[in-house]
Amino acid sequence: MNIFVSDDAAEWYKQEMLLKDGDFVRFFARYGGCSTVQQGFSLGISNEKPLNIGAKTNKDGITYYIEEKDLWYFDDHDLRVEYNSEAEEPEYHYSN
Repeated sequence: MNIFVSDDAAEWYKQEMLLKDGDFVRFFARYGGCSTVQQGFSLGISNEKPLNIGAKTNKDGITYYIEEKDLWYFDDHDLRVEYNSEAEEPEYHYSN
């Protein structure tokens, strides 16, 4: 699987999470909520160092990643993170 983060989304994360070069953003499966890939789960986000990376990308000095144990949530889909300027927040798309 691949992770794609748009320039605008990366800038939003840097500002909202007060990220600096060398930091990490983890995407993980969270119980509850709704998702187009896993019923009863949603996408969680945190700023933490990885233990066992299953997928990653680097954008502007920040590593965006998914732990190996959370790959099941994405069901072999790629994760595309875009910035929604109307909502002023990231939005997440899953594609094969």
